[in-house]
Amino acid sequence: MAGYREESDVLGSVKVPSNAYYGAETQRAVDNFPISGLRINSTFVKHYAIIKRAAALVNVSNGKLDRRIGGAIVDACDEIIEGKLSDQFVVDAFQAGAGTSTNMNLNEVIANRAIELLKGKRGDYRLVHPNDHVNMAQSTNDTYHANIHLTAYAMITKSLLPTLELLEKAFSAKAKEFSKNIKIGRTHLQDAVPMTLGQEFSGYAYALSVQKNNIERNAEYLLELSLGGTAVGTGIESYKGYSNSIVAEISKITGFKMKVAKNFFGVQQNQVEELAVSGSIRGLAALLIKIANDLRLLSSGPRAGMSDITIPPVQPGSSIMPGKINPSIPEMLDMVCFDVMGKDTSITYAAQSGQLELNVFMPVIAYNLLYSISLLTNAMNVFRKKCVTGIKANKANLKRHLDENLSLATALSEELGYTRAAQIARRAYKEGKTIKQVCLETKVMKKQELDKLLDSKRLVSNR
Repeated sequence: MAGYREESDVLGSVKVPSNAYYGAETQRAVDNFPISGLRINSTFVKHYAIIKRAAALVNVSNGKLDRRIGGAIVDACDEIIEGKLSDQFVVDAFQAGAGTSTNMNLNEVIANRAIELLKGKRGDYRLVHPNDHVNMAQSTNDTYHANIHLTAYAMITKSLLPTLELLEKAFSAKAKEFSKNIKIGRTHLQDAVPMTLGQEFSGYAYALSVQKNNIERNAEYLLELSLGGTAVGTGIESYKGYSNSIVAEISKITGFKMKVAKNFFGVQQNQVEELAVSGSIRGLAALLIKIANDLRLLSSGPRAGMSDITIPPVQPGSSIMPGKINPSIPEMLDMVCFDVMGKDTSITYAAQSGQLELNVFMPVIAYNLLYSISLLTNAMNVFRKKCVTGIKANKANLKRHLDENLSLATALSEELGYTRAAQIARRAYKEGKTIKQVCLETKVMKKQELDKLLDSKRLVSNR
């Protein structure tokens, strides 16, 4: 069993596992917050290390940090960015306010790894100090907030939006595939005038493109970083030129066109950018629920439901009813989106509860925002691959529903007027006949004229 080393902080001595790269403040957080067992997104840790790396480079170049110490810090950050030492980031997602525990977890791991690289022993902070060296010109208040922006932007642009675009294209492809499959339309869950299945699916593709554009626009707010604002936005313990230099260095490392925040006080006091982004992600979740539920309805059956389409079977649907297959993938998507909408509510409450110069609830904002991005990315990817691309039109049912559609009476209004057309529709319903049968029986017009008027191809392409 591993032993312990003794470290100290302002509150006194702390026993830290001897093989741990983290130190006293992280250990206190582990002891104080055995809350959920959840950890902050690993991508968040990676980008926090990018910030620390950039800070070290800037501090060395400005003569504020010893080049040898700075080089060891950069090397330690590189290892974290590569995914090493991931088991050392142990602080619960629900922790002390502002994210100080997470920031110090990074500072301590980086410091102790840098100490090792300089041939020292972990815990010997005379070589590399978590606060004096790794955290130089920084505060939790500006770095944690900046990292929410940086990580969320990276996850949105590299994962969420590309996945959303592929889903949009999948629906567009289905719209083309189904362009000649004429079906009954439905409003109020009641029979309506004809349309094509392709037109229906084109609506889904269009709505997804609108949400994609909305997320793209709001993600631009995340490009502003308050680095150099330190504790309250005044820049205390930072220095002239630091903000521009570190933001430029982060842009170089990530390839993103990051900017120095126009107003450090506004950014650090409030979470308006996170609210905007979370709101647009909630909008996407709401749309995906609508689409998933439509597909569940359209594929309902197979004998007693709408059954306009069939979706790929992925697993047995019942432990008691043999042969039953459920719309499992759309059901999964619904549940993911419910959770995302709940997380947006949590983010909203956390954002509105900030006070004066700092919102101390940044950890729950970070956790929920990044988790929502990850959840939706994964869910949309599975939804596209295992559901949307395999959807097929149920042509026999589409034709049967279309032939029996009482709303075809709408086409008669052009010649007979609304009242007479409604009477024909009611008679067809009561007698269990089609609109065409009643029209022929009552001899309201000649068959040739009726065939032209009720031609479903004409009805779906009159724009």
